[in-house]
Amino acid sequence: MTNGQAKQALVIDDEPDILELLTMTLSGMSIDCVTAENLAQAHQALEQQQFDLCFTDMRLPDGNGLDFVKTLQQQRPDMPVAVITAHGNVEHAVEALKSGAFDFVSKPLKLRMLRDLVATALKLSPEVPEQRERRSRDKLLGDTAPIRSLRGKITKLSRSQAPVYITGESGTGKELVARLIHELSARGDGPFVPINCGAIPAELVESEFFGHKKGAFTGAVADKQGLFQAADGGTLFLDEVADLPLMMQVKLLRAIQEKAVRPVGDHGEVNVDVRILSATHRDLATCVKEGSFREDLFYRLNVIELTVPPLRERQADIPILADHILNKLARNHGVNKPVISDAAMTTLHHYAFPGNVRELENILERAMTWAEAGSIETDDLMLPDSKPVEPSQPVVELPAGTAQDLESTLEDQERQMIMQALESTRWNKTAAAKKLGITFRALRYKLKKLELD
Repeated sequence: MTNGQAKQALVIDDEPDILELLTMTLSGMSIDCVTAENLAQAHQALEQQQFDLCFTDMRLPDGNGLDFVKTLQQQRPDMPVAVITAHGNVEHAVEALKSGAFDFVSKPLKLRMLRDLVATALKLSPEVPEQRERRSRDKLLGDTAPIRSLRGKITKLSRSQAPVYITGESGTGKELVARLIHELSARGDGPFVPINCGAIPAELVESEFFGHKKGAFTGAVADKQGLFQAADGGTLFLDEVADLPLMMQVKLLRAIQEKAVRPVGDHGEVNVDVRILSATHRDLATCVKEGSFREDLFYRLNVIELTVPPLRERQADIPILADHILNKLARNHGVNKPVISDAAMTTLHHYAFPGNVRELENILERAMTWAEAGSIETDDLMLPDSKPVEPSQPVVELPAGTAQDLESTLEDQERQMIMQALESTRWNKTAAAKKLGITFRALRYKLKKLELD
C-alpha cells in the first residue's frame, strides 16, 4: 500500500449489527472496510488484496476465529488481528491473546476502546523481525542461547497488546525487559511508567495508582494525577505486583477490565488506555494458592509469561556485560575505563551471582574504587566467601522466641547501610537509592519506616 492511500481493514462477523457498527466506526477514522460473514469469504478477501488490520468474531458459521488468528500468524505475522469476544469472557480473551491476537474487544462494543485499539494497531512499525531483534540486542546484551531466546520472545510480544507477566530472580533485569517490550511496541512513543508495588505504603496505594481529588483525605491539598493516568497511551509496569494489598487487587482488576479509573474522592471515572506489564521475584501461582493474591487478577496479568534467566545460566555473557558496565561507570565518574585481568575474569566466571546482573554492577563499581594502575585484579572484586561452613566451626543456635530480636537486628543493619549510602552521597537521596540498588520511592518509604527522614 502506498502512502496517501486509505488504510484497509477486514471485518469478519456473522452479525449484521456488529458489521455495521465496526464499518461505521472505522470509516469515521478514514479506514476502508471489507466485510465477511464467514471464514470462506475472509480467505477469499485475503487472496484478493492486502489489509492493514483485521477484526474477527470468535464463533463463525464455518469455523473458529482463533484458528483463523493462528493461520494469519503464519501467513501475515505483521498484520494486527483483534478478536471480538462475548462480554466478560476473560477465558476467551486470554485464549485469543495467547493465539497471537493483537488485542480483543468485548461485546457490546465500546466505541472509545475500539478507537484506541485501532489507533494503536495502526502505529505498529513495519520493521522486519531482524530489525527489531537488532534493536533489542543493543539494549539486552548477550550472545548465549537463553538471552537470544528471550530477545526473540520480546520482539514477538512487542507486536501485541497482551499483558505480560515477567518472572525472574532479583537483579536479572525484569524492568529492562519491560522497557524493551514498550520501546519496540506501537506504544513506544508514549510514556513508560514503572511502579514498585512493594515500596508504596498500603494506605497510599489507591491514591498513587488512581490519583485523588483535593480534600479527599487529610493532606490532599490539591488534585493529583494517578500513575494510571500518567501512563495513558503508553505502558504501566507493575513491579513486585505480589506485594499489592488484596483490597487494591480488586480495584486493579476492575481498572484493567474497564480501562477506566476512579480517583479517590471523585464521583466520575477517567478513561485510560494502558498496556499492563507486571513482574515479581516471587512465585505468583504459590501466592494464589496461599490466598495472598487473587486468582482472577493472576489470570488477567499472566496472559503471557516471560522468564528472565539468572546470570549463572548465561555466564558466557559476563565479559560483554562487564565491558558495558565498566564503560558506563567510567563515563559517569569521568575516569578511564579499567581492564579486568584474566585471573579476575576467571573468578567472575566461577562465581554464582545470587544477585545476578545487579550484583555484577555493584561488584565492578566497588572494584573500580580499589583497582590500581587501571587493572581490576581478583582481590579488587572482594567477592563474598561462598564456602560451606566447616564441621569444626561452631554453629550458633538461636533460642526460641528470638524472631523480634532478628527483626530489630536486620532493621539496624538496614539503617546502617542506608546511612552509609546517604553520607557517601552527601545526602543526595537519588544517588543513595541508586547506590543501594533500590528505587527512589523505595528509599523514601524506608526512610519513613526507619524514622530517618
